[in-house]
Amino acid sequence: MAALGTPQRPLAVAIVGAGPSGFYAAEALLKAPGLTVRVDLFDRLPTPFGLVRGGVAPDHQKIKSVVAVYEKTAADPRLRFFGAVKLGCDLTAEELAARHDAVIYAVGCESDRHMGIPGEDLAGSHSATEFVGWYNGHPDHRGRTFDLSCGAVAVIGVGNVAMDVTRILSRDAEDLSKTDIAGYALDALRASKVKTVWLLGRRGPAEAAYSPAEIEEIGELSTADLVVDPAKAVVDEVSQGELADPAVKKKVEYVQEHAKKGEGSKERKVRLRFRISPVEIIGENGRVTALRIEKNELVSDGKGGVKAVGAGVFETIPVGLVLRSVGYRGIPIPGVPFDEKSGHIPNVDGRVVAASGKPALPGQYVVGWAKRGPSGLIGTNRADSVATVSSLLADLKAGTLPAATDASLDATLRLLADKKVRALSFADWRKLDVLEKAAGAKTGKIREKFTRVSDMLAALIPQ
Repeated sequence: MAALGTPQRPLAVAIVGAGPSGFYAAEALLKAPGLTVRVDLFDRLPTPFGLVRGGVAPDHQKIKSVVAVYEKTAADPRLRFFGAVKLGCDLTAEELAARHDAVIYAVGCESDRHMGIPGEDLAGSHSATEFVGWYNGHPDHRGRTFDLSCGAVAVIGVGNVAMDVTRILSRDAEDLSKTDIAGYALDALRASKVKTVWLLGRRGPAEAAYSPAEIEEIGELSTADLVVDPAKAVVDEVSQGELADPAVKKKVEYVQEHAKKGEGSKERKVRLRFRISPVEIIGENGRVTALRIEKNELVSDGKGGVKAVGAGVFETIPVGLVLRSVGYRGIPIPGVPFDEKSGHIPNVDGRVVAASGKPALPGQYVVGWAKRGPSGLIGTNRADSVATVSSLLADLKAGTLPAATDASLDATLRLLADKKVRALSFADWRKLDVLEKAAGAKTGKIREKFTRVSDMLAALIPQ
């Protein structure tokens, strides 16, 4: 029998998830020297690019230009794209493994963490994930409704996603009218009555997770003032060591300088508060009317870090909408190990394990947020995917990679045909891409996205 990864027996790899991590893993495999490989790239949606399409804010088009890199990878004849194929529904993990020598899970973190406080299930209490997906036209969230008729919104968390949400709520909707924002979201933002966005962080300015560029974008909005109480922008003694990091120092100095500007004169306000934890969402008639918060004190966590401890001093902020951005977690896939505590797929160096301390499962790998949790920027995933592919290639060299039962070129095609699953190709995506751009051009937008899978499929059926 010919060795795996040779012209006589190409290595067959399935990648589940066509977001950045999936494409970077495919790129690493296709560029591996001396390796004969073919890659099947699956995504549950008809559209590729994951969070670049469904997560990056519409006013960050420069970031979205990274898809040009992914398109080059997709153009490689050794890669096949299978869109609208969901693992655990259209085919099983076992069926996929039987037709591929290795499977790489690049499924990200599609769910969110809850705060675990009273009132979190009230109408008007949502995750940032839902709001981001809604304004980006993601099929999972396009049917959500957000009451923007209220005067004030609370955004819980101070990471980059919280910054995106705050910025979209606070800027002039007309600034978004030429982007790829969903049309229905643009209409809702044009009619928005929101004048105040409370941006609430659990710890201090030195621990804020947003990047310098993201907080500066908030401060430079033409339609809203960034308002910070100078006393709240002071760095606690326990946090002084954080300032050794130039990026942290830059963020802190920006906020402190901005605090000197006071209330400003713009109609809208972004009120940034540090050392605050929500303790209850208050409502009337089943809807959010206010948020009760507790002031925090910062203390050492004994591990070189800083943790927030409630000070027993409370305050109530009137708001009509609460958007939590307190972290993300993965969604379990049938037949794939999942760590409920961490919210991602357990692994060692990208090799999937059944549980912590258990040996690696031959031929199973993981990349991206599903591997390490929700951290880093889009570019961070390239090195992460390369590292996992290195583990896979080391296993191939060591002879520990199991050969698939049937890795023939048409094995997956036969399986999908038997199951009557209509998979979309990358050529199909290109047709949708052309249609979206044409629809957007009619109103001066970059594109008008399809936001329903049914509409995407209908558009590809010859009339």
